[in-house]
Amino acid sequence: MSVITVKNISKTFRNVHAVRDLDFEVEQGTCFGFLGPNGAGKTTMMKMLYGVAARDKDCRGKIDVFGYDPARDELAIKYLSGVVPQENNLDDELDVFQNLMIYSKFYALPSAVTKERIASLLAFLELSEKVKARIRELSGGMKRRLVIARALLNNPRLLILDEPTTGLDPQVRHVIWDKLRQLRKQGTTILLTTHYMEEAFQICDTVLIMDKGAKVMEGSPLQLLKDNIEKYVLEVSDVQTQQLLADHRLPEAVRADVSEGVSRFYCDEIDRLKEVANTLEGNHYYLRQANLEDVFLKATGRGLNEKQ
Repeated sequence: MSVITVKNISKTFRNVHAVRDLDFEVEQGTCFGFLGPNGAGKTTMMKMLYGVAARDKDCRGKIDVFGYDPARDELAIKYLSGVVPQENNLDDELDVFQNLMIYSKFYALPSAVTKERIASLLAFLELSEKVKARIRELSGGMKRRLVIARALLNNPRLLILDEPTTGLDPQVRHVIWDKLRQLRKQGTTILLTTHYMEEAFQICDTVLIMDKGAKVMEGSPLQLLKDNIEKYVLEVSDVQTQQLLADHRLPEAVRADVSEGVSRFYCDEIDRLKEVANTLEGNHYYLRQANLEDVFLKATGRGLNEKQ
């Protein structure tokens, strides 16, 4: 069952098309991810879903979130949602418990219920020992987990995360991924934006790749890989090695993607790429399986957008 439906939605800021005629649906209890370069419109679209940003006045499209339109029912959607912004906007003057207790007042939760909920969430996110710690005493990973705990205080049906693990070390990132998987199994619908391709691959049921405000492609991570990229990649970073490759004719079905500093050769047959690798001297190459980042770069290009 679709719990979020977006049809032909656009948003313009001073003649800049942040979102262009976007369409997508999100099914209940799934994780839906937005991928795209900086300035692609991911955060703007997320903000339109919970009423912080308004779609263009002349836009005839539709946004439906659990049966509500954020243009009219912003508070109803926020009551059903938990939001994790890009920045950790915690109160440094308060401790962990006080940050959560104050935030619970927005939802008029009874004190006894709130205390029980805080204890449960701190245990869930492995922060119980920090309940009385000041915010400035927490590591970056602890602060991020606390912001997620805060977003879950109202037991939301929809959890919205804007780049939830940016800047965190791999161990913390994996802990957060595990917690998000658990929430999804419990029926929570999750929306996230991320720059980490592995993150999208690990936890998203559906990925929507955006560029310059528009949808480029959409599907499950595995389906995007199957439909849009060859199975294997040979990366060659050494300049002399690149020249050596230029002196040899590439086997049939090998596709070259040459950019400054690194050349990449794609093929569905790994033996064809091994033929190319065998012409190289030394270890200035890397043969691997294709991943979601290869799909992303093929879809959006390797150059920087002007907005970045």
